Amino acid sequence: MILVFGSTGQVATELRRLLPDATYLGRDRADLTDPAACAAAIRLHAPEAVINAAAWTAVDRAETEAAEAALVNGAAPGAMARACADLGVPFVHISTDYVFAGDGSAPWKPSDPTGPLGAYGRTKLAGEQAIAAAGGTWVVLRTSWVFSAHGANFVKTMLRLSETRDALNVVADQVGGPTPAADIAAACVTIARALIADPSKGGLHHFAGAPDVSWADFARAIFARAGRAVTVTGIPAADYPTPAVRPANSRLDCAALEAAFGIPRPDWGAGLDAVLAELAWRTPA
Repeated sequence: MILVFGSTGQVATELRRLLPDATYLGRDRADLTDPAACAAAIRLHAPEAVINAAAWTAVDRAETEAAEAALVNGAAPGAMARACADLGVPFVHISTDYVFAGDGSAPWKPSDPTGPLGAYGRTKLAGEQAIAAAGGTWVVLRTSWVFSAHGANFVKTMLRLSETRDALNVVADQVGGPTPAADIAAACVTIARALIADPSKGGLHHFAGAPDVSWADFARAIFARAGRAVTVTGIPAADYPTPAVRPANSRLDCAALEAAFGIPRPDWGAGLDAVLAELAWRTPA
């Protein structure tokens, strides 16, 4: 049995489709602000593997609620990883491109120096470090720009705005790989099963959709595939200030993941078409 932290988030929702027989611990069954309780849940269920698909993902709110974000993103994953190490079971955890400073234009490798720009990135990095310190068998999967038919994400925001707007300004100087939540879920399952079979595998990996694109070009693709006549004007991030600074370069080098687990970068265009179909948006013939 695989134990999953998270139940209703984007990746957890997709995991429920792939692993209906797994055990899911949502907020009602696992309080991520109580790391000891998370560890106790793992010991209680004694699973074959644990996937942590739960996180504090409110990037801007983390700037003012850093202590709670640190519990959810840092302390809780560390406690989970230590419990897994004690039981000898694999632990798979989802992290983020926000652990990097976002400078330059080269894709970030797992071994590159980190330098988070805000509280969210710092708390996610703290989680990565706690997991590594726990020992045992683990994979931290950094990903970026997650989207799906569920929850709040860029695709759904663009579709909502297209109902009332025929022109939008969208940031054009931030570049990354939009990643379908369905593909992240599938990658987590593949990794978990591989670690069960071969505990010697593990480590830090990157997983992001291809090709890399700016937010403005991603928005144009969304509208084109959804059949929405919306004109997108690219603007600099400086013209769209947010409480938390976003990385300008979110490109991720995913070669190590494919080499270790045979998981290639997913085509975000195909993932976008699937999301639009699920949301019943019209796509061009």
